[in-house]
Amino acid sequence: MPNFKTAQIKQPRSELLDSKSQKCGLRHTVFSVNGNEFTGEWKDNKKHGKGTQVWKKSGAIYDGEWKFGKRDGQGTYSVLLPERKEYSRKYCGEWKNGKKHGYGMYFYNNSSVYEGEWSEDCRSGWGRMYYESGDIYEGEWLKDKNHGKGIIRFAKGNRHEGTWQDGLRNGHGKFYYSDKGQLYEGFWVDGVAKSGTLSDFGRDEAPTPTKYLIPQVQLVDTQSVLREAQAAYLKQC
Repeated sequence: MPNFKTAQIKQPRSELLDSKSQKCGLRHTVFSVNGNEFTGEWKDNKKHGKGTQVWKKSGAIYDGEWKFGKRDGQGTYSVLLPERKEYSRKYCGEWKNGKKHGYGMYFYNNSSVYEGEWSEDCRSGWGRMYYESGDIYEGEWLKDKNHGKGIIRFAKGNRHEGTWQDGLRNGHGKFYYSDKGQLYEGFWVDGVAKSGTLSDFGRDEAPTPTKYLIPQVQLVDTQSVLREAQAAYLKQC
């Protein structure tokens, strides 16, 4: 019987080196060609699990969860302040597919802060915005703009409750002049009040109430008159 020897097939050197370089599991710091560095978990040669990424050019840092090479899950993104040589937190919250998505808090450069829901890097859903001026908006958002029902409380104490569209007051709303003890209830179009009624409200607690009371409007149905005025205006638009 002929004696056959089993042939040994050698793996090409390039494939062998590539297989050995594949990253999987927990690794110490891995440096990229551009100088970026990552310390954490890998899967199938991609960042997957918990890890910290440092970008050399900007000095920014992300510490949190990854999924197949992208930020996904809970994580914190911070930027380096060169003049102070320390990190400043920019966003802390949920991520999906490399973008802010879910619930999180974002810190702006002018000391404004947003806390709420995100969708693909945009404020969308319910959220609360603390502005540098001291004003606070709490309500619904869509693609980084106030959109839906919301309340804005001004630093001086006044507030507006109503509906918003594309960042502007639109539709029915109430504006409380807490400083004067008055209430304006009416209809807004693109941030401008078009029709409504003004009445005394909380006058006894107001710090600077008006000198005279507003005379009572002698109408049987003020809401009906207001609706008619709104309808007449909308027909002209």
